[in-house]
Parts: sequence; C-alpha cells; structure tokens
Amino acid sequence: MDTETDTSDATTDTRSGTRSGTRTDHNVWVGLSYDDPLSARAWLRELGFDEGILVRDEAGAVEHSEMLWPEGGRVMVSSRARGHDTFVSDARAATVYVVVDDPDAVWQRAQGIGAVVDRPLEETDYGSRGFSVRDAEGNSWSFGSYAG
Repeated sequence: MDTETDTSDATTDTRSGTRSGTRTDHNVWVGLSYDDPLSARAWLRELGFDEGILVRDEAGAVEHSEMLWPEGGRVMVSSRARGHDTFVSDARAATVYVVVDDPDAVWQRAQGIGAVVDRPLEETDYGSRGFSVRDAEGNSWSFGSYAG
C-alpha cells in the first residue's frame, strides 16, 4: 500500500486567510440515525462505549443522544423517523473510525456480541492494529491503534 505523509503542521485560518505553524485539532462528533437507536446504543455499549445523554420526544423517538468513548470522543445517535429531517443519515451511510489503546480488547468484545466482521483484527503496513465491523443497520465501525 502506498501511503502519503503530510509533514506540514501549518493550518490556514479561514477567517483571516493567514497560515500558522501549529496545527490544533478539535473534536469531531459523528452523528448517526437509526431505525432502532436504542438497539444501536446497546450495541455500542457492548463494544465499550459509555452512555451519555438521551433525549426523547413526546412520541418516544430519540431526538438526540450521545455515546461516549472512554478514551475520548463521542458519537451522536438519533431516530431516523423523527418529526423533522435535520441531521438524519440514511442506513448504511456511515463509516466511523475509533482510535483505541487496546484493539485486542475491543475485538474480543466485538466477537462476544457476534458483530459482523468486515476486516478481522490485523496489523497494517501503516503501523496500526485494528479491525472493522458492521452494526445492525449496516454502518461500518473500525477500531484501531492508528491515531494519525
């Protein structure tokens, strides 16, 4: 596999157009919609996520919820069928990568819940150890040690 490395830490401030010499990363939150968001939350909990906020509307649909990765980061999970279509994703629309300190432990949990495997646990030529599985609604979840 050919890999390309960006050795530049420079970033451009979109407000001023100036470049700085230090890159500062901020959190990126993935938002996923599900026909059965409560089952999706339970599946993520089995993989090692912690439960965060859960907001339901009057009809019981999950308006907003968060699942927290213990090592940092979070995923927003909501009902696909809500009273509006703001921030709604289609089934099988997402691929999510989660950086983990111990991919072997997460792999064991994934095997324990019978997750559908797209890519078994492996060492990669770019220095990561990881795997990929699918959730019940077809989204791809990769867990690995590569942190950029």
